[in-house]
Amino acid sequence: MRWKLPAFTKNYYFITTAVFLLWMLFFDSNDFISQYQMRSKVQELEKDKRFYLEKIEEVKKDRRELVSNPKLLEKFAREKYLMKKTSEDVYVIVEEGKETETAKK
Repeated sequence: MRWKLPAFTKNYYFITTAVFLLWMLFFDSNDFISQYQMRSKVQELEKDKRFYLEKIEEVKKDRRELVSNPKLLEKFAREKYLMKKTSEDVYVIVEEGKETETAKK
């Protein structure tokens, strides 16, 4: 008994379209799997972009405050960089088990 192919499979346009779709879906460099991976990578990068834009705004706000307020600038310099006036001595007290960022360096 011979197997009969449906009539639409003998159509040249159907075969061409089917081969084209198979090629585009599975064998092309931009197939479904790579498109999915690229889309997830783009979403991850967009999330990172939003995070960094928020951080930039936060830093700009802090910078404006530091530039406009000399007392805040002095406090920041003393705490962050352990700066002091010429007539002062600075003592850093570190609790046991805790280290500050500057003590780690």
